[in-house]
Order: sequence, then C-alpha cells, then structure tokens
Amino acid sequence: MSILVDENSTILVQGITGRDGSFHTKKMIEYGTKVVAGCTPGKGGTRVDGVPVFNTVREAVESEGANTSCIFVPAAFAPDAIYEATDAGIGLIICISEGVPALELMKVVRYLKDKPTRLIGPNCPGIISPGKCKVGILPGAIFLPGTIGVASRSGTLTYEIVSHLTKAGLGQSTVVGLGGDQIVGMKFIDFLELFEKDEETKAVVLIGEIGGNDEEKAAEFFISKMKKPMVAYIAGLTAPPGKRMGHAGAIISGGSGTAKEKIDTLEKAGVPVAKIPEDIANLVAPLLN
Repeated sequence: MSILVDENSTILVQGITGRDGSFHTKKMIEYGTKVVAGCTPGKGGTRVDGVPVFNTVREAVESEGANTSCIFVPAAFAPDAIYEATDAGIGLIICISEGVPALELMKVVRYLKDKPTRLIGPNCPGIISPGKCKVGILPGAIFLPGTIGVASRSGTLTYEIVSHLTKAGLGQSTVVGLGGDQIVGMKFIDFLELFEKDEETKAVVLIGEIGGNDEEKAAEFFISKMKKPMVAYIAGLTAPPGKRMGHAGAIISGGSGTAKEKIDTLEKAGVPVAKIPEDIANLVAPLLN
C-alpha cells in the first residue's frame, strides 16, 4: 500500500502550459505517473507532451476522470485554482506555488474544513509513493520502494535524508512535503494518522524545523495514537529568534518554536531525534526488525 497516491491516481496539472508546469509534467510522466489532463484557461484543445489541455478543471474531470490535482499557477491565482479543483470534485490537491498570501490561505483552509478534498501545501515539493506515483517536483531517482513513511516541512532536507535512507537500502512507502508556509493544508498529524493506518508503512520519519508547533502536536499524537515507531530530525538549532530562516513558517516568535523545544518534546515522547541528517538511517533501521 501507500498513502494518498498510488498507481491508480490520475493527475490533473493546473498551469500545465507554463514553464514549470510543462517541465514537471514531463518528469512525472517519465516516472510513470498517470497525468491524464491539464488545465489552463484559454488553452483548451491543445496538448502538452500528449496530455490534453482543458479550459476548466470540471471539463478535465468529466472528460478524463482526474482525481488528483497538481497546481503550478502563479501565487496570486493559486487560491482560486484550489477552489476550482475542490468544487470540481478533486479529492487531493498538491499546491506547489510559492508566495501565496497567508490571509488567502486562511480562507482556503476554512473553505476546505467541511469538504472531502485534502490539500498538501502550498509551497511544497509534492508527494511520491516510490515506484507507483510522483506528483510535484520531487526528484524521482533518489527514492526506493519500501516501508518507511516520511513527512517533512523541508524539501531539500527531504531529498538529503531520503538519499541516505535509499543508500542504506531502506525504502519508502510514501514521502510527502507539507510545505514551508505558516498556513498549510495537511499537517504532520494528518499524515501520521494515515501512516499509522497504512499496512505497508512500518516506521515513520518526521523532518521538522523551527517555527510553529506542528512538531509538538505530532509528539502528542505519537504518544496517544501511534503504535508504529518514529524518528525525527529538527532543523534550525542555531537559528536566531525573530529572523525568518528560509521558509515563511520557519521563524521563532516570542521565544517559542525553537528547535531545542521541539527536540525536547519529541524525545520526552519517546521519539529518537537525529543530531545530523545522516543519523536518520542508523536510528530507523533497528526499528524495522
């Protein structure tokens, strides 16, 4: 198994005719992902790498049966793209767009609250179930099918840690990037719940960073709801308070959200925390036996 995406996922790319949309559509197809449609208003009737393009998401869903959307539209139009995909019946939305206004995202998250649609991102690298389906900008070559679930707030750290896992022969069931903004759709606990239920996933790797309290909530969830083992890595141990470090959500505010706080909370919950990314493979390997 895997979570959220697999060989049965049918992908729609919103913004498929743009530079990033067209480039990553090709990479997804090369990986074996079923990209069945694209959407760019005014470009309906054209094709990108053999993929039919429609003017609206609803047309794409009705014609090609897309159930998952990957959004590559400019930040200003990303909220409307999410609304459109949701209203067309898309079950999973992965928003790659960076720089989406936080206030608009708050409205989007509120709109999705009572809807069956799940949102990953924005400002995320996407999701991959190795050997089955890749949605987004993740470099498919570094992933290996296996039994470790990975959820991360950092795209580049995801790549580094997964490369260490793969090099050690430790494959992954599903790897997902949550997104680095202050407001995102699915959070750590949403993915941990899915990994806990997934029969294929035997252990979980959580990759966090400074800012917010999602890692602390994940620790609480681990204590109360999880039976599967989990290890973690938290970036930003030397980050100064009040200074944003890369991601919009990676900021220590009022003395809270520090890496030390997150590490202490996770360790108290019984989650081993790696000091450097290379240590993750050594920590998780014994837990798979």
